[in-house]
Amino acid sequence: MLYAETAPYRVHALHVSGGHVLHVEESGHPDGIAAVVLHGGPGSGSSPLLRRFLDPARFRIVSPDQRGAGRSQPRGSIVDNTTDHLVADLETVREALGIDRWLVVGGSWGATLALAYAAAHFGAVTGLLLRATFLAREQDIAGFFQPRDGEHAEAWTQFAAVAPADQRHALLPFLARGLAADADTARRLALAWWRWESTLATGTLAQPEPSGAALDAQVDRYRVQSHYLLHRCWLDAPPLLDRCDRLPVVPTLLLHGTEDRICRPEASVAVHGRLPHGRLRLVEGAGHDPTHPAMAQAMVETLDGWSS
Repeated sequence: MLYAETAPYRVHALHVSGGHVLHVEESGHPDGIAAVVLHGGPGSGSSPLLRRFLDPARFRIVSPDQRGAGRSQPRGSIVDNTTDHLVADLETVREALGIDRWLVVGGSWGATLALAYAAAHFGAVTGLLLRATFLAREQDIAGFFQPRDGEHAEAWTQFAAVAPADQRHALLPFLARGLAADADTARRLALAWWRWESTLATGTLAQPEPSGAALDAQVDRYRVQSHYLLHRCWLDAPPLLDRCDRLPVVPTLLLHGTEDRICRPEASVAVHGRLPHGRLRLVEGAGHDPTHPAMAQAMVETLDGWSS
């Protein structure tokens, strides 16, 4: 269903403000349709999986690691690291690579950043494919750190147990402080966060669990993510939903799994209500995982159609 993994044909190290150096990969066809693929998190970093939804024979695929994420340096840094910085960085990447306009593909936080970027630089966007859109509203952020019942009750209890009982009402600030503390504390909290997120994303706890260098990477990831979430991703003035009025009239598809427990489908429904030219598809049975067969098929078929 997905395209075969392909190695990048070119790798860039782009210096931007605040001492950050962005790791950017180009793969696919050098003369193909330009498409930038935005990873989630914030802080997760790109991966070969994210470009496998695009036909490498048709697309020139640009995969940037955002500030503090993936192989960008310094990893885990929250200095000069805000949404406005990331939006500006995308323009830096586009111009450095000599791209006039490009298709923007993003999932979860990647869809958030795609919306913020397209609203600010609408002339540079040829289309938007947005999966599991996250609006970074107070209710979107708080919902992730609130108790769950039913099938996720036990997983929630284990996650919340990392904090003293009197601090579980403010779990995000507690986690943010701990991720900036000593290494052992940071690793313990990062692993707890990873377990909770993994369970919500797929319904089961993924194996194997990260350890060693992989766990240290998760510490950096969640340090960046908590930094963003504590500040509502700097997207409340104006709210991201209100910025949709500035979006370009280009092919736009919102995909959202009906069973997504991390980013609720209501967010994509709300965005669709602001985009008369956009299309919304709720993917029955899919959760947050982009590799769910129905979600993967929807993404591949859409991108194939846009490239034909």
